[in-house]
Amino acid sequence: MPATERERTYTWSDPASTAGQHVSLSGLEFIRALAEGALDHSPSARTLGFRVVDAGHGTTTIRLVPAEYHYNAVGTVHGGILTAILDSAMGFAISTTLPEQTGYTTLDLNTQFLRPVSIRTGPIEAVGSVVHIGRATATARGEIRTSEGKLCATATTRCMLFRPDRSP
Repeated sequence: MPATERERTYTWSDPASTAGQHVSLSGLEFIRALAEGALDHSPSARTLGFRVVDAGHGTTTIRLVPAEYHYNAVGTVHGGILTAILDSAMGFAISTTLPEQTGYTTLDLNTQFLRPVSIRTGPIEAVGSVVHIGRATATARGEIRTSEGKLCATATTRCMLFRPDRSP
């Protein structure tokens, strides 16, 4: 039986418009600007349909409302989507502790899936929390929970820091 075709249309802003903002703002200012809508979310966030909803020093919350276009072949949200949201939440949590002109990138990421997520799950939130900030690397952990508090996935990450004042 052939599948019924669906269509999705969405828009995104030119990523160049926000690309340099993390240099002139502290990490916390940058992530809060995303949460408040003062800066546009990235094209990847628009594609996946998630957004930053809260940020504090060392923590960030991202919300996603599961939809059909998130599904894998067995009818649940694809683990790669959940991992991408956790990666963003944990990286943004690290960013909230960094001064202006300091960047980061993910070095490694480990995700554990504990329960399936689907449209029936309702909105989910990924919370990233800093574990450690060093001179060259930082670590964070993350959790995805339902609005009822049920744990769906956990993750850990290690990120490399790019500090302008870092001398050998």
